[in-house]
Amino acid sequence: MKLFAVLRRYAPLSVILVSTLVGVVSGLASTALLITIDKTTSGDPITMSTMAWRFAGLAVLVAISRFTSSIVLMTIGARAATTLQVELARRILRAPLRRLEEVGSHRLTASLIDDVMEVSQTMTMMPNTLINTVVVLGSLAYMAYLSLPMLGVVLGVMALGVGTYRFAVTAGALRQRRAREREDELFEMLRGLTSGTKELKMRGPRRDQFLGRFEGIASGFRGLRVQAQKFFVGAATWGHLLFFLVIGVVLYGAPDLVDLTTKARNGYLFMLLYMIGPLQAVLNTIPDLSAAEISIRKIEKLGISLLEQEEKDSPEPIGGPSWNRLELVDLAHTYRGEDGDQFTLGPLHLAFQPGEMVFVIGGNGSGKTTLVKLLLGLYVPERGEIRLDGRALSATDLNAYRQMFSVVFSDFYLFSDLYGLESPDLDDRARLYLAELRLKHKVRIENGRLSTTDLSQGQRKRLALLTAYLEGAPIFVFDEWAADQDPEFKAVFYRELLPDLKARGKTIFVISHDDRYYGVGDRIIKLESGQIVYDRPIGQTEYGLAPLGAIPEVTS
Repeated sequence: MKLFAVLRRYAPLSVILVSTLVGVVSGLASTALLITIDKTTSGDPITMSTMAWRFAGLAVLVAISRFTSSIVLMTIGARAATTLQVELARRILRAPLRRLEEVGSHRLTASLIDDVMEVSQTMTMMPNTLINTVVVLGSLAYMAYLSLPMLGVVLGVMALGVGTYRFAVTAGALRQRRAREREDELFEMLRGLTSGTKELKMRGPRRDQFLGRFEGIASGFRGLRVQAQKFFVGAATWGHLLFFLVIGVVLYGAPDLVDLTTKARNGYLFMLLYMIGPLQAVLNTIPDLSAAEISIRKIEKLGISLLEQEEKDSPEPIGGPSWNRLELVDLAHTYRGEDGDQFTLGPLHLAFQPGEMVFVIGGNGSGKTTLVKLLLGLYVPERGEIRLDGRALSATDLNAYRQMFSVVFSDFYLFSDLYGLESPDLDDRARLYLAELRLKHKVRIENGRLSTTDLSQGQRKRLALLTAYLEGAPIFVFDEWAADQDPEFKAVFYRELLPDLKARGKTIFVISHDDRYYGVGDRIIKLESGQIVYDRPIGQTEYGLAPLGAIPEVTS
């Protein structure tokens, strides 16, 4: 089973073997305890004191071995599940951005949370499953000692139910797999519910249609899960009923089938009655094992699909503050929609120098953001190459190359912690920028952590700019940064913050629709339908002649 393969992959084999051996000892000791009770009650010619000491010793051994095996296996199982989750997270971060966009965040979330949790919970059940399995096998061995022919009869009766049992389990597992596929759709709807609450509240028809689809997917998911559980419960119930059938055969059919003494018959009945609990527990874990197998396959399928395109790190540093020329040579990228439509950006031929402030303009859907993602190395071009100081960058160079950029995306995510920015004066530098960004009365910084991110969208973008400032890379990229700013701070951004960055020698790319401020730049690249309309110095465009006007008074 893949569950044991996962456990083996993330835990030392010696630890697994020792804990498994202890579990086996616990199961055998439990069986020996039952045999001791059976011998005592059947009048076996052994002194009561001997039986009492044996009973006490076995009871202590059962308790200690069960505790030890359970704790060890649960610990390494939980560790394996956590390692699996971290490994999947690492693969996600090393996968190309375009591949992650194709997979969808809802599928990634489902695997990171639901699938890993399913595996973790099942692993915590493994110790008891192992012990109960050994108890069942030990009981069967003792019954073989009492009467081998009778054991053959018992196993023969039990074999009659195996086909029906396997059919029910297989049918349940099939519906369980279908339910897991439907769960991806459910996660997507839940994301829409939490992220689009305001939009859903605004229009009744939209809300009603969304709820109708949500109810349909949730009901379908629930139906498949319930159907799977019905088959599993039916299989377990049939297994339970089968035991009573076996007991009936021992009680009423044994005299006609085999020569069985009263003592042996009573021993059989005693062991069978005790076996009901452990066997039922083993049968009840089958649905969980099936669900864990499905989850592991989903995780592996996702992980392999990500690993196939995993980005590798270059052993050498790329670029740095002393770069001289950045070129996009014959660069092209194509989006292909599910309906067959496609959008192609390029081929592009562009070159940039240190210290430039470049505005990238164009209508919605013209390819501005795609151009930036190609420039940043987030998208791997289908054609062409990026050259830095004459060197063509390979796939292994991209991660190191990205360190040259500080970026605020239009769909940015704001972390409360300033990850990757450890320095002795980090808090002091951050406080200076908070003052410059008019946020010092709203946000505090302590030990590299922001006191709050619960601000307006414009203020949150200022905090994202704070992170970019602290990174201090040679090249800054702003994707519609000023779109959510008030007019006063928008003027500050274009007339003060950008020129200040340029004065520090930074290269700046700005995606913007604010044509009244284009004059602060050095150059404009205009895109339309994925093609460059023009690439000119500001002075050769109408924007270079437009007056910028005075900076409005800024309020915090």
